[in-house]
Amino acid sequence: MIHWPVHRLIVNADDFGLTAGVNRAIIELHRAGVLTSTTLMAKAGATENAIELARSTPSLGVGCHVVLADGDPVSAPSEIPNLANRAIGSFEPTLLRFLDRIYRGASAQQIAYAVEKEASAQIESLLKRGVRLTHIDTHKHTHMFPRVLRPLLRAARAVGIRCVRNPFEPEWAVRATPRAGWLRSAEVWALRRFGPFFKRILAEEEFTTTDGTIAVAGTGTMDGAAVRSLLEQMPPGTWEFVTHPGYNDVDLAKVRTRLRASRDIEREVLPVIREFTQIALISFGDLTPGF
Repeated sequence: MIHWPVHRLIVNADDFGLTAGVNRAIIELHRAGVLTSTTLMAKAGATENAIELARSTPSLGVGCHVVLADGDPVSAPSEIPNLANRAIGSFEPTLLRFLDRIYRGASAQQIAYAVEKEASAQIESLLKRGVRLTHIDTHKHTHMFPRVLRPLLRAARAVGIRCVRNPFEPEWAVRATPRAGWLRSAEVWALRRFGPFFKRILAEEEFTTTDGTIAVAGTGTMDGAAVRSLLEQMPPGTWEFVTHPGYNDVDLAKVRTRLRASRDIEREVLPVIREFTQIALISFGDLTPGF
């Protein structure tokens, strides 16, 4: 039997593979004893570099950052017309347009087929290139929506993955984020209504997750004070701290993202986590027996 510490934290960096500067920041923070986990994009500008780094850094937990919005599919767009915008050859660029597509543009069955097919293609693309995956999550947290969650879990289960991000941020964490914007906080509050569906589906599908994800409301505004505030108020349990570190360089300037200067700030302030020696830093692999 594993005797867990009272406070456990998975420090996960999203967007591994976005740019070489993002990859570099993630590896640096892992080697500094701060980051325990990351999620890799199967088709992005620096995916090949990220795969090489993942394979040479086995101590870093690596999951698949499944992209269904604001990115390019691994499948041919013609094979998933209910998800991909064939006019531009990529996914819808915003979450609102993505939701319009999955809830108004096609039936639940059509969306389920497309999500499972594309998620399987992304996961298998990484596995075939030698990446050992600990878990899955999604770009822009699209798996919080039931139409996405079930087929996503089917794709993961087919290759033996049974761990997924809990994308919902608890009330205490939103309140503990001093510089969270009111709009971002309102979005987090509104989307929490999908939480009960998420828990029920995970129980039915027998997947493992954390007690919740923190720093979602603070995305883009995370600084040292916010990191300390969150960790000082973190209750007992297993939590995921979602981060987006990187280097704001010429490669990032070519990418459509609202997270530019904030990537430098997060890279510089995340070492604050090491001050909290009472918190055990773990990865998603630690939640999966026999991983």
